[in-house]
Amino acid sequence: MRSAQWFGRDDLAGFLHRSSLAGTGLGRHALDGRPVIGICNSWSDLVSCNFHLKGLADAVRRGVAQAGGVAVEFTTMSLGEALMKPTAMMYRNLVAMEVEESIRAYPLDAVVLLGGCDKTVPAQLMGAAGADVPAIALTGGPANPAVFRGRELGVGTDLWAYVDELRAGRMSQSDFAELEAASGPSVGHCPELGTASTMAALTEALGMALPGSATVPATHSRRYALGEATGERAVDLARSGLRPSRILTPAAFDNAITALMALGGSTNAVIHLLAIARKAGVELALDRFDQISARTPLIANLRPSGEELFARLNTVGGIPAVLHRLEPLLDTDTLTVTGKPLRESIRPAAVEDVVLSTLDSPFAPSGGIAVVKGNLAPDGALIKTSAATPALLRHRGPALVFDDHHELSHRIDDPDLDVTADTVLVLRNIGPVGGPGMPEWGALPLPEKLLRQGVTDMVRISDARMSGTCFGTMAVHVAPEAAVGGPLGKLRTGDPVVLDVRQRTLAVDLPDSEFLSRPSFTPPRTPPKGYRKLVNDHILQADKGCDFDFMADGGPAPDLAPGSIPAGWHGGW
Repeated sequence: MRSAQWFGRDDLAGFLHRSSLAGTGLGRHALDGRPVIGICNSWSDLVSCNFHLKGLADAVRRGVAQAGGVAVEFTTMSLGEALMKPTAMMYRNLVAMEVEESIRAYPLDAVVLLGGCDKTVPAQLMGAAGADVPAIALTGGPANPAVFRGRELGVGTDLWAYVDELRAGRMSQSDFAELEAASGPSVGHCPELGTASTMAALTEALGMALPGSATVPATHSRRYALGEATGERAVDLARSGLRPSRILTPAAFDNAITALMALGGSTNAVIHLLAIARKAGVELALDRFDQISARTPLIANLRPSGEELFARLNTVGGIPAVLHRLEPLLDTDTLTVTGKPLRESIRPAAVEDVVLSTLDSPFAPSGGIAVVKGNLAPDGALIKTSAATPALLRHRGPALVFDDHHELSHRIDDPDLDVTADTVLVLRNIGPVGGPGMPEWGALPLPEKLLRQGVTDMVRISDARMSGTCFGTMAVHVAPEAAVGGPLGKLRTGDPVVLDVRQRTLAVDLPDSEFLSRPSFTPPRTPPKGYRKLVNDHILQADKGCDFDFMADGGPAPDLAPGSIPAGWHGGW
């Protein structure tokens, strides 16, 4: 065991390491050859997605003890998109470093990753991949849906629709207050297929979580049984030495991308999978997502692309049932945290249900996300085709450019705004550097005067991200972003913009000699300091996963602690 190099020595180093935990109640016998399992917990009062993880950690502890291990819990920063400004995404890499270095530095034989909200889960996977100590993830599960006037609601998808109704004058302020009173009935992540649900599903598809764990609701007793089972399995992983590097292979990422497209999952997952692959030392390019999307039908009927909530999948068998339907498109020889190949983790759907279709009778013939390129996005942009208006997937219209979100918020509802339903709304300087952190502002609001005319969707373009709960025709993640000189900064209001998803094109219909010779506009910014300066100087673009340029595969954590401590030495331990 890796921990034996700290605790199993009969010298001063062993004495100091063992006695440092004596104050917590752990005696020498508890550390005598038993696997030490770290519980990496992102619990926080500030993040309802992660609030219940404190109790879930207790279930993991029981499982670790039942399997003969010793559980040691450590907390990390908790990332919640709703409250963190400008965006939780800006801190994903910070948490990834915190997780990786905690695993690397401490005497842990295996780690259980407890995460819920959408940035926490990929941050933990990035950290575990970098340290390459045996690891297993357990996500927090979807929240109970709010019920408003007899309809079960997602946290974001339905809210955005009601906000449009309010702005259009078709919903009263008192009705909106009633909606708020019904919202947030339980802990857990967004109950629709937002980014958190998507990342929970993909963690399972990658092989890093127990089969069937993603879709169990946060408040269900089975989630705590899964906590025990995950703790027990972590002890087995410690004894067998099964590391993430054996699980996170190129084939495993292909499987996860296939699941992403078949489910109609979040565009944010593309950024996260790129970053996790980079930490795992796997070469993964943006074009691979488009290739897999083209061959993968949409077989899930989940909001925002469909009608049902994420937990509905649990009634038909969860992600194992989805992967069973996708089996012809998967590499089922990939290894999972069970120690067995993926084929032994998948199973037929328990029942037929409207939430899940088949490859032969899909909801759409190809996957939910397309990569588009052109002189506006040389390195690519994403469009969630499964949540877009089909008639707008081939569109030409004049650009209406907003240089930042302040300008957007001040002008979008101006009754004199020169805009029609054919206009292409553009928000720029909101990318990884410009945001900073690439906030979820790519879902530009429709102008109020058009909402009142009955317009429900328009083509929108941004170097920002959009929430996985959003719907509409939006080309996001434009790379390179305007703030680093990307061509989106050269676009002017009135320029003719062409979106053609079938041709995978996003471009301004002007000669390159004219367009590319223009100066690129970037608003003045205060020079960043502290962590924001680190983001400014080292963040990669969206097509590279928005990782830090210095945070590639760091190599495995050391198996050995530092050498013996000389007798009589009184320095740091």
